[in-house]
Amino acid sequence: MKNSIEQNEITGFWQNINAAMRGIEIDYTTVQLNKAILFLALPMVLEMTMESVFVLVDVFWVAKRGAEAVAVVGLTDSVVTLVYAVAVGLTMAVSAMVSRRIGEHAPEKAAHAAIQSIYISIAISIPLAVAGIFYAKDILSLMGASDNAIAAGSGYTAMLLGGNITIMLIFVINAIFRGSGDAIYAMRSLWLANSINLILDPCLIFGLGPFPEYGVAGAGMATTIGRGVGVLYQLWILFGGRTRIKIHRNHLKINLKLIKGLLRVSFGGILQYLIATASWIGVIRILAIFGDLVIAGYTIAIRIISFTFLPSWGIANAASTLVGQNLGANNADRAEKAVWHLAMINFIFLGTISIILVLIPQFFIRQFTDDGSIIPHAVECLRYVACCYPFLAYGMVMAHAFNGAGDTYTPSAINFVSYWLFQIPAAYLVAVQLELDSTGIFIVMAAAEVLIALIAVPMFRRGRWKLQKI
Repeated sequence: MKNSIEQNEITGFWQNINAAMRGIEIDYTTVQLNKAILFLALPMVLEMTMESVFVLVDVFWVAKRGAEAVAVVGLTDSVVTLVYAVAVGLTMAVSAMVSRRIGEHAPEKAAHAAIQSIYISIAISIPLAVAGIFYAKDILSLMGASDNAIAAGSGYTAMLLGGNITIMLIFVINAIFRGSGDAIYAMRSLWLANSINLILDPCLIFGLGPFPEYGVAGAGMATTIGRGVGVLYQLWILFGGRTRIKIHRNHLKINLKLIKGLLRVSFGGILQYLIATASWIGVIRILAIFGDLVIAGYTIAIRIISFTFLPSWGIANAASTLVGQNLGANNADRAEKAVWHLAMINFIFLGTISIILVLIPQFFIRQFTDDGSIIPHAVECLRYVACCYPFLAYGMVMAHAFNGAGDTYTPSAINFVSYWLFQIPAAYLVAVQLELDSTGIFIVMAAAEVLIALIAVPMFRRGRWKLQKI
């Protein structure tokens, strides 16, 4: 009898995985909580895993062209994170608003919010594109890039910033899918985008087959084209009536009141991510003091770090949707229980990854470069930052829980304290004043993530997020 029960449980588990991957609709406010977590988290983890492939592929191929090329990618990514800040801020707002409306069983209002968020994305991306296309060299120079690095890679910078609308839309539309509970489509769009990027990257960088050789700029082209195709797929799904949100002609009208509400919530999200990303720019600007080799090592390490924790970002995204929908259904206790469940799952996942990265960092770094002058810097960065993963696991889930409730300002305040009041001054102090060089910066980076968790967990326990209105 016992074996029969266990076999049924195993069968049921795999049936649920199959259903989650097929995008079967369920009510996330009433279904058994573990099933709700599985249906949301699984496609979100796979989505973020594929997003992390974007992070790795460019630097893998660009590394074949030397340290200066890798340094350009690292410096450009630090600037592009400002675009991510705006995109992620908008995703926090639209995901919170859409999930709350779905929880209230008001899909018409969710559709209105979705369309207005797309309008906002387009409007913001245009001036950013103009700046990137015409001032790419100036941007790299401002970031401390060497003349050789600027000459080698300004085309990459211009391509990524010039095509930033693909970043904005792929982020925002995926947030619409996640907020509505249709996470499977967010996953598929990134799988499509990454498949194209994987094929085009080496072709456009090295001029394989019929393709011209564009060098580092080719990596930017491949990424932008891949994301662009992903956006076209998203629009086809969104306007094709395949999701819980049904877009009709009446939803296309510009709604200034709704735009204002989205901007109010997204401003906190933008501020939250901008504080973090701007601090990363500050960190890499300090690292630039120590030369291209340090930046190249940091860039490779950060790409590996991003690859490992982006899947856990998917787990945290599930917390955002479950909080939003369950608050909309007036079930705050279920929302809180879901967050603690997901935080523990994330802790186990990132804790395991942390041990692996601390023990054998060279194995992962050597997949990108054999340059003995770069590897020591990459190893050092990877080891120190990996030590903070268990704390990062909780901090990440708590931040997404606040955002899912529409409280984007609490995580902003936490980021400001951890990154600007602590990380930037401490990094400069230990690296320059105490002469610990890049080692001191890597230690401070890890300490900042620990500080975020130590602040976020008790603030979440206070429960004020349950009263948030959007």
